[in-house]
Amino acid sequence: MTESRAWRQALIILAGTTLLRLAIGAIVPLFPDETYYWDWSRTLMAGYFDHPPMIAVLVRAGTAIFGYHAIGVRFFSIIAGTGAIYAVALTARELAGDGAAKLAVLLLCCMPLAAVGLILATPDAPMLCAVSWAFYAVVRAVHVPPAGTRSSTLKWWLLAGLAIGCAMASKYTSILVPASIALACVLHARLQNKFGEPGPYLAVIVASLILAPVLFWNWRHDWVSFKFQLGHGLGPPQGGILAALNRELELLGGQIGLVSPILFFFVVRAIKRSFEPTPDGTRLILGVAAACSLAFFIYSATHRRAEANWPAIAWIPAVILLATEPIGSDRSELWLKRGLQLGGVLSAIVCIHAVYPIIPLRADRDQIAKAYGWELLGSVVDRHLDAVNSRPSAGGDLYVAGERYQDASELAYHLKGHPRVYSLNLVGRANQYDLWTTFEEHAGPGAGLILVLDEEKGEPREIRKLACCFHIDSGESVALMRGDSFVTRKRLWFLSQWNGEWPLRAQPFPWTQ
Repeated sequence: MTESRAWRQALIILAGTTLLRLAIGAIVPLFPDETYYWDWSRTLMAGYFDHPPMIAVLVRAGTAIFGYHAIGVRFFSIIAGTGAIYAVALTARELAGDGAAKLAVLLLCCMPLAAVGLILATPDAPMLCAVSWAFYAVVRAVHVPPAGTRSSTLKWWLLAGLAIGCAMASKYTSILVPASIALACVLHARLQNKFGEPGPYLAVIVASLILAPVLFWNWRHDWVSFKFQLGHGLGPPQGGILAALNRELELLGGQIGLVSPILFFFVVRAIKRSFEPTPDGTRLILGVAAACSLAFFIYSATHRRAEANWPAIAWIPAVILLATEPIGSDRSELWLKRGLQLGGVLSAIVCIHAVYPIIPLRADRDQIAKAYGWELLGSVVDRHLDAVNSRPSAGGDLYVAGERYQDASELAYHLKGHPRVYSLNLVGRANQYDLWTTFEEHAGPGAGLILVLDEEKGEPREIRKLACCFHIDSGESVALMRGDSFVTRKRLWFLSQWNGEWPLRAQPFPWTQ
């Protein structure tokens, strides 16, 4: 097989998997976090309570083209995922040729991390895309030959700064990338010379300029986004040693599942080998970036539960390392092929299960099933809104709300006309809905509210809190189903004749603590 044929095959694989992800993204309903980011996109700002604004910008661009449909919300996130894989392939090609590029594409396309995760409209997609291009630019900057001109070096450093700025405008944990690159330059004798060149400093300036609007927004909002993320990942430790150990094991299991078991061994081994001495230090940059990211989230898990997708940033440089190192013995090559096959099978199973349930899980315990049933709930709420608004004797204005952002955003997406739906957050955590105009700030006395809550045996805490402010009637219960399988149940509550008062929330808003 010629090298050019390997590169063509890499591009064909990338194009085919992109079309597959687009097809799945158009079929599978939106998950609650995705509708949350969709609701952000309707009010574009330089920052949001949970994350920087890049995901909202991508969703806004997609819905401007395709409308309020699943593919519109996900389109540019899927394209960003393709951009991430393409940048990884280019980096592997720069380091070890077209065969390495093809292997890099195969690795990412077979890992559930990318094959499944890069379908969803989440901040991870633009972050991983930008991070991948940052590593490509840094590798090109480090690999400029001695005879090369300074302008050619600066070009790649400027691209690195642009990519790092976009990454940090996608997800704050991207700060680990420039920090780890700087650390690698300190550790390697040849890379220390880079501190005497203007390129790295120009990259910092470019990244800072891109991030400046996000920083300004946070300054205007008392740094609420930074406070939330620091408390979310590095807050006071919860539980004792056993709880921390359980979180570490859960994190490890999540990484093995996202990378796939056999490939997990190979990428960890590649990270370890990257610390072996090399003349140019390029592999050290990638290894330090992967190791620092993993170490950070391992430490985070000692404090709070770390979501499985958080360390995804570490696997981008790890895949480049694995794709560009010598495979070694025939035994290693055989097991690597088996790892690709197993990863591909696992990814295929999850993708098929997202469209048609084949994994024997109860729907109420299936994370994928959480995307189903919302359309029915929206139609039921629409029916009640139409019934109330059609009455000649209708009282004050009628609004819709949920207790949590997941319910509020799904309702906003599925209701006719996509009205503004409020998230009350009386007992749950604060979120972006607290920064927008809230119900008590917008509505007038006498207003009514259709409140959607989880079905409970007794009276919900939210209803007990709101009893001081409304006349309350219990409404119908709606079962959210995936096909014939029960997912969860929601109950409608009809709140009328608001007296203008509002109860205290169980958890104070961050800057009032």
